Amino acid sequence: MTYRDRRDAGAALARELTGDPTTVVLGLVRGGLPVAAEVARHLNAPLDALIVRKLGVPWAPEVAFGAVGPGGVKVLNDAIAARLSEATVAAVIRHEEAELTRREKRYRFGRPPLNLAGCCAVLVDDGLATGATARAAVEVARRLGAQHVTVAVPVGSREAVAHLSRLADRVVCPLLPVEFGAVSRYYDDFGQVSDADVIRCLNVA
Repeated sequence: MTYRDRRDAGAALARELTGDPTTVVLGLVRGGLPVAAEVARHLNAPLDALIVRKLGVPWAPEVAFGAVGPGGVKVLNDAIAARLSEATVAAVIRHEEAELTRREKRYRFGRPPLNLAGCCAVLVDDGLATGATARAAVEVARRLGAQHVTVAVPVGSREAVAHLSRLADRVVCPLLPVEFGAVSRYYDDFGQVSDADVIRCLNVA
């Protein structure tokens, strides 16, 4: 099974979800925004962007030693971070915080900082491979005050979904392949999502 594109995936995902007046749909930047836009439309819920920057080990970027999020939120995996020098950790954090600040300014365009106090947050991405970014996003959402956190993705690896299920209040993932591979395998069109695409989704919402 594959999805035509992220919009098609979002429509399929929305059929697995319900919302209430406290629901806020958050697209993980950038690939999660087109998916989240469809979910928000179907649930008649507000849409926003959740910007989380993974802190990757410089010589193995797919290995995360933490993440940074809005409002100064910093999540560290001490078991991995402890193996790196303080200078390396500081340099990666500086770089990712700068990129987070750039994206916050661009995507929020003067809107107030994200505040999830009392909200049921639905965190949407286009897929879960390792789940590192989604794990950080759950922590960020909780620190921003979310009272309930759902992770919703159209497709994911079984290992990542199992791990997220221990962290989030709920994980919704309609497609769980036995042999996962890469997220792009499950989309006919998996083009790169630009800053302009993100802003367009937010403006339409």
